[in-house]
This record gives sequence, structure tokens and C-alpha cells, in this order.
Amino acid sequence: MRKLKSSWNSQQQLRQIFMLILAVVVASIGLKGFLLPNQFLDGGVTGISLIVSAVTGIDLSLLIIVLNIPFVIWGYKQINRYFALKSGIAIVSLALLVHFIHIPVVTDDKLLIAVFGGVFLGAGIGFAMRGGGVIDGTEVLAVAISRKSTLSVGDFITVLNVIIFLLAAWVFDLEKAMYSMLTYFSASKTVDFIINGWEEYIGMTIISHHSMTIEAVIRKKLKGGVTVYKGEFGFRDISPSHENKRIIFCAITRLEVTNMVNIVESIDPNAFIIQHPIKDTRGGVIKKRPLH
Repeated sequence: MRKLKSSWNSQQQLRQIFMLILAVVVASIGLKGFLLPNQFLDGGVTGISLIVSAVTGIDLSLLIIVLNIPFVIWGYKQINRYFALKSGIAIVSLALLVHFIHIPVVTDDKLLIAVFGGVFLGAGIGFAMRGGGVIDGTEVLAVAISRKSTLSVGDFITVLNVIIFLLAAWVFDLEKAMYSMLTYFSASKTVDFIINGWEEYIGMTIISHHSMTIEAVIRKKLKGGVTVYKGEFGFRDISPSHENKRIIFCAITRLEVTNMVNIVESIDPNAFIIQHPIKDTRGGVIKKRPLH
């Protein structure tokens, strides 16, 4: 058992190291091949570094390291030393690649630069998070502040990036600020995709008079686990029934949603189905995400 656990830990560490290396390489391509030659920027610490570099002439690589130091320290205090160590190494590696490697400009089309620069940079951020670290410390600061204020993590990041893009409009021009906003949206969607993948989990609640049949078919055809709640029906002009009813809940991947809905509707066309995204799951009988 100990050997099995040790082997699993080794594989997990190697996977995380690979993710961090991939993150640094992909993010550097986004910066050097798309954003830097055209003075486009993303949100977060990277965006601040680009603005400060443009105003002061200080080397961007140095700024990426210096401006991220407080966030690495925060990560050490808020999370753990391994997170801080991996993040520090990834940030320094990114700065070195940005400083020393030469990547030819891929395109001069502003729309393509904004979109694909965001895709590469977002992929880098996402892979770094998959590897248990960050290459941009904004998320760490957002978590720390959200614990001491009414702002959520998303609210803080949005407010910070609005300030960054207003600065970009003042330092560069409004057009570049608008393209940079497009870069940010592209990057954020890519981060979501990398973290959640194609197999994003969907929570599905099924309310039906034929719940036992639906449950049996789900177990047999989809080979998934279900949770059954006891509840009461109350809808339209019908008074609530005090007889216990079976309400089915299951966590499935996004790829299984259509199949699940078809199964339920084939058994009960009047079934009430509720779907909502799930950020993450642990344990239970569910399919694992790739790279998880």
C-alpha cells in the first residue's frame, strides 16, 4: 500500500511539473509572439507589468518577477510553501524565457493578436493552476482580500482589471485598451476551459413520478451513481402532497448531458429536469477529468 501511494505521489508530482513547464512555454509564446510586439496586454499582474514597462522602460522580465513577489509570499501564508515554491519557479522561468528567447511575430492582424494572444496566455495560466501553482499572482491576492471583505474573488479580479484597462487607455490609446479587453476575455475563457476541460461536471436534479425507473436506467446504462432525496410535489394549482417523493440528483460530465436528458424524457416526457454547473467534485461514483 505504501509503495502504491508513493508511486501515485511520484506520478502526480511529475504531472504537475509537466503542467508547469507547459504553462511557462505556452504563456511565453503568447507574450512574445502576439502581445508584446503590439503593446497589447492582459489583466492581472502581467498587464500591470506591461504598463509599467511601457511607462518607465524597465525590463518586463524584471517587473514580472518583482511585482509577483508579494503574491508568492501571500501564497506561502495563505496556502502552503509548496504552492509558493512552484509558483516562484514558474514565474522566474517565464521571466527568463520572455527575456532571452526570440519568437517571430505570428501575425499583424490586431483581432487575431488579441484573441490568440489571450488564448496562449490563458492556457499558460490554466496549465500553471493544473500544476498546483500560478504564473500571475492576482488570484492569490483576490482570495486573500475576499476573506476580509464583502467582495468575491470574481468581483475583485473584475474591479482590478477595469482599473488596468483604464490605465491602458491612458498610457497607450483607447483602441489598444479595447483590444486588450478582448485579450482578457479570451484568456479568461481559455483558463476556464483548461481547468474544467470538455468534461465539466453538471449537476442534474430530476423530479418525476417514475423516479425508480429512471434511477435504474441511469445505473445500468450510464453506470453512474445517484443520490435520492425525499421531497413533496407542489406545482400549478395542485396542493402539495405530503407523501414522500423520490427526487434524483446526479453529477455527470457535460458530454453525458444529452444522453441523460434523452433517457429521462423517454421514460417520462413530463419530468422536471434542473441542470447547473459544478466547479469540482471529490469522491463518489463519477468519471474523472482528463489530467486530474
